[in-house]
Amino acid sequence: MKFGIDRLLADPELRRPLEGKRVALLAHPASVTADLTHSLDALVATGLDISAVFGPQHGVRGDLQDNMMESPDFTDPTYGMPVFSLYGEVRRPTGQSMGTFDVLLVDLQDLGCRIYTFVTTLLYVLEAAAAHGKSVWVLDRPNPAGRPVEGTTLLPGWESFVGAGPMPMRHGMTLGEMGHWFIGQFKLDVDYRVIAMEGWQPDAAPGFGWPPERPWINPSPNAANVNMARAYAGTVMLEGTLLSEGRGTTRPLELFGAPDIDARAVIAEMRALAPEWLAGCTLRDFWFQPTFHKHVGRLCSGVFIHAEGPSYDHAAFRPWRLQALGFKAIRRLHGDYDLWRDFPYEYVFDKLAIDVINGGPALREWVDDAGAAPGDLDARTLPDEAAWEEARRAHLLY
Repeated sequence: MKFGIDRLLADPELRRPLEGKRVALLAHPASVTADLTHSLDALVATGLDISAVFGPQHGVRGDLQDNMMESPDFTDPTYGMPVFSLYGEVRRPTGQSMGTFDVLLVDLQDLGCRIYTFVTTLLYVLEAAAAHGKSVWVLDRPNPAGRPVEGTTLLPGWESFVGAGPMPMRHGMTLGEMGHWFIGQFKLDVDYRVIAMEGWQPDAAPGFGWPPERPWINPSPNAANVNMARAYAGTVMLEGTLLSEGRGTTRPLELFGAPDIDARAVIAEMRALAPEWLAGCTLRDFWFQPTFHKHVGRLCSGVFIHAEGPSYDHAAFRPWRLQALGFKAIRRLHGDYDLWRDFPYEYVFDKLAIDVINGGPALREWVDDAGAAPGDLDARTLPDEAAWEEARRAHLLY
């Protein structure tokens, strides 16, 4: 199969509208071609006038770890063009940076999750392009989590940098498709084009979204592999808790744990509460000791989520429910457990991080309500998921 960048490089006719234009690139470390050349180098080699580069959260170089660690603007040392950070002094492109190009190429590897901030950055650049009369092209890449949809819809008034619009946590779209949805949802008048992939089969084994012949490159420092991408729509919620999500280990966002839980007991309680929510994966209890971040230097009892191997069932695996069930099990085992982390999360200072992450308080309230059963969360979530399946239908390209 071919990603959007590879099709653009291979076909002079696709590039022809860019000739004589100033072209900017929004990219990060995973913005590479089939032979692992960075897209910036490959585009410059075609002779296009690459006039500027933009970087999303974690930076063009992917060097910054965590929430609200900002990247500076700088000058590219190889080509001398300006590099503008969209996660620094600003998160929306400024008028000054918008004046450096005519067409912006967006070549970002996404994870298929609403909270992964590249989705919001796409909306912000589309809005800026509409305001300044610029063109945006998305060079499309796979959604490594595939097509499944999961989670409650973000509520009105809960928009944030991790909540661009009324979509569920796991949206099941590519960035190219999401751009079409944004334009329709927010009535944007912008010149938009998708250089689509060729041969992407999101429902096909064994990749179910990620073509196994393509090497995985971290799009952000803690996105280390496809297992993480599959689990992320659940494990990202750990950022709003005092449980470790594995930062400071070699497998972040594929696990959860803490020094004061018993992982075997947690798994047993999860299985007793909602065994159907554990389908499609294998849970393994283990020990870990973070070298930085939460519980640094302390031995933690943990649960590892294996959305891989012979037990993996792509259609059955539901990471958002799985992680919610982990919270519920801990709350059942330890009624007064200090679960929710109160700190500024992605520039929101007046709401609990877990609620910002979920675009509303419903999941937290379900966890904390001793009388709430798994069916109660399903009753809230299933209609939202069905509505999103219908809303996105017209925008799917594959």
